[in-house]
Amino acid sequence: MLRPILLVEDNPNDVELTLIALERSRIANPVVTLRDGAEALDYLRQEGEYRNRAPGSPAVILLDKKLPKVDGHEVLKAVREDESLKRIPVVMLTSSREEKDLLRSYDLGVNAYVVKPVEFDDFMDAINDLGMFWAVLNEPPPFTS
Repeated sequence: MLRPILLVEDNPNDVELTLIALERSRIANPVVTLRDGAEALDYLRQEGEYRNRAPGSPAVILLDKKLPKVDGHEVLKAVREDESLKRIPVVMLTSSREEKDLLRSYDLGVNAYVVKPVEFDDFMDAINDLGMFWAVLNEPPPFTS
């Protein structure tokens, strides 16, 4: 069974573009889309409305930095501090070009920091490359529950 790609993004336009790009790249992994950081943590920890979801970790988390409730940096910090989640690859997919955001992301253990391209074709290419690498080419750590 293919592990899902977890997309944590609150901007509906970015969600739609990302889903289109992943579909165009023909990546077979299902995509789970969540709109805020608190929901992402519930999903990952199998808590709240996600307590009965199938066990397992996503292939990769595509994480926006600016999220409602719990921001992307706090989600990343919580993931890296949780023994059962810390090996999940996390890609910060953000519009922030600020050096302090980049440095903080790496300090917290992000695997990659990708600034969302403004141009449609560039955005499509970036998501295609991300999906192909993290969902197909990258060898993830063994499944842990």
